[in-house]
Amino acid sequence: MASMKDIKMRIKSVQSTMQITRAMKLVASSRLRRAQERVRASRPYHEVLSGTLSDIANSNSDFSSVYLKKREVKKKLYIVFAGDRGLAGGYNSNMFKMIETETKGQACAFLPVGKKALEYFGKRKREIISDAFPLVGEISVSDCFEMARIVCKGYLAGEFDEIHVAGTVFKSVMSQVPTTWQLLPFTPEPVEGSREVILYEPGSEETFDAIIPEYIAGIIYSVLCESAASEQGARQMAMENATDNASDMIDTLSLHYNRARQAAITQEITEIVSGAAGSEG
Repeated sequence: MASMKDIKMRIKSVQSTMQITRAMKLVASSRLRRAQERVRASRPYHEVLSGTLSDIANSNSDFSSVYLKKREVKKKLYIVFAGDRGLAGGYNSNMFKMIETETKGQACAFLPVGKKALEYFGKRKREIISDAFPLVGEISVSDCFEMARIVCKGYLAGEFDEIHVAGTVFKSVMSQVPTTWQLLPFTPEPVEGSREVILYEPGSEETFDAIIPEYIAGIIYSVLCESAASEQGARQMAMENATDNASDMIDTLSLHYNRARQAAITQEITEIVSGAAGSEG
């Protein structure tokens, strides 16, 4: 059995760790609230753009755009959002497992967003088209437009036949689901009933092609917000579990300490009694 001094030092060490995990939980909780507000604020933007693109595509029978045409898929591009740090449970590992499953046996390139994503694909020698977005926490709206410009340029040049974005959908603090969305070619939302023909200036195709990069940037920003909320939710839950485990460990160590202390007292009493008996004899 470990000495009382060792057990006491162990208890102090676990208590220090518990203070850290409790503080990290509070920080994650605060950041989660802000991230959820960003998610709610970002949704109307891309929903309106998506509806507008679908209206243009569905209301013009002679409509044709390179962003709508499906072609033989020789190579795909994935924009992958992961975290900048660990200590977030299975947030990062679940994303990479999903990506490996979805891209197995396919020719793919990647645009990693976040330190963990950049490290993951770099270590595995996967094709990375840009390493300009290493920190999720520093990604701005303008960075999302830059990503949209990069992927649209590659798609128009025929470098990629499909564009996907991978992020984690925030369901609740206990549930975050890694998901992929296809950005290009664009698939219009189904329309029920007849739609009136709408005339666009300078033309429906020109308008559609001009909106597509805006739409992609909006989707990327929305996925960024969802992923940020998911990471904070996963970290909050991981730190809460770590705090609870530390508390349980302190209780167990305290029990061992009390037992060791009781054993030491019992031994001292026994030695005293034995010594007294010996002196009497």
